[in-house]
Amino acid sequence: QLLQRLSQATGCDRVVDVGAGQGHLSRFLAFGLGFSVTAVEGESRLAGTAERFDRELQRELEKRGGSGNRGGSGNGGGSGNGGTPHCNPPALPPRGPRHVAGRLDPAAPWGEFLLPPVPPGPGPAARNPLGGPGGSETGERVLVTGLHACGDLSPALLRHFARSPSVVAVASVACCHMKLSTPPQPPGFPPGYPLSSWVAALPGHQLSPRAREAACHAVEEYARRLRGQSSCLRAPCYRAVLETLIRAADPAKKRPAVQTVKKGHALSFPQYARLGLPRVGLDPAAVRLDSEAVAAMLGQQHRVVAFFSLVLLLAPLVETLILLDRLLYLREQGFQCALVPLFHPRFSPRNLVLVAARTPLGAVLAGLEDGGAEED
Repeated sequence: QLLQRLSQATGCDRVVDVGAGQGHLSRFLAFGLGFSVTAVEGESRLAGTAERFDRELQRELEKRGGSGNRGGSGNGGGSGNGGTPHCNPPALPPRGPRHVAGRLDPAAPWGEFLLPPVPPGPGPAARNPLGGPGGSETGERVLVTGLHACGDLSPALLRHFARSPSVVAVASVACCHMKLSTPPQPPGFPPGYPLSSWVAALPGHQLSPRAREAACHAVEEYARRLRGQSSCLRAPCYRAVLETLIRAADPAKKRPAVQTVKKGHALSFPQYARLGLPRVGLDPAAVRLDSEAVAAMLGQQHRVVAFFSLVLLLAPLVETLILLDRLLYLREQGFQCALVPLFHPRFSPRNLVLVAARTPLGAVLAGLEDGGAEED
């Protein structure tokens, strides 16, 4: 609904979806709403998967004899002269997204935009979907969106919007704040936080990696687990004990980046640790997992729960600072912009959409928050 309104307000039905992943949003925009979509994804594997899903959907639509909604920004069917209804024209075959494997370059001038994907593909480098000063590759303007654009990708989108006259509007839902770069940065590599001059000049604006990581958690979901005394509550304790064992085995690993163990709360701690230790290069056989010290740490789960609850109480404050910094950056550049809670955080904890445009946003934003509240 938001992108449809932006399309109508700007007269633009071309969308560039950055960080498109497996293309779920791109497919909906193209097949469902009729937008002309270019999906940009930094991982070649995901871009290839998205194309496969597109083909599967295309075949399914052809079997059913249906087509996507071709009315992204146009008007619906009307009537002929004198108010006599006319027959709808034959349905056009749905047009899927165009997928581009490439990474957004946060440091490049807006006209360059893309870096090679990971891993680099065998073919020629992808052309920049934002094109040159005239607009996109075909000289047209574009809307840019990023749904759960990770880390520095979200601020990079905003920088490119600010620099590129071909981008008429941007809608960004950020995630993975712990992956944001912060000062000091090498010359030519602007930090992901802070973006605005105002926040950069604010004493004490710095955010630690731990604070930014906490801002990514789902407060509402954790509250539900607390009320129900869910077995999932043991997961943070398991993680804390595992990190303690890792640091004891290898003091150089002060902040071990252990990937999440799927459904770890349903395992015993030894089972959990045997899956987690190899992920940081340690042999589980070399670590005592049934010692009295381990049992004593596991007995402190209630304290870990209390600590984690306090962390999550402050998490929305940290995320608010990050998002307001981006809002201030856009306002410093003279753009119309707003933060909109577009859906309930139970659906996704990253529910705030930062929307900005080169045209007034009043009509675009009218009723959006009320509509979300009604759906709740």
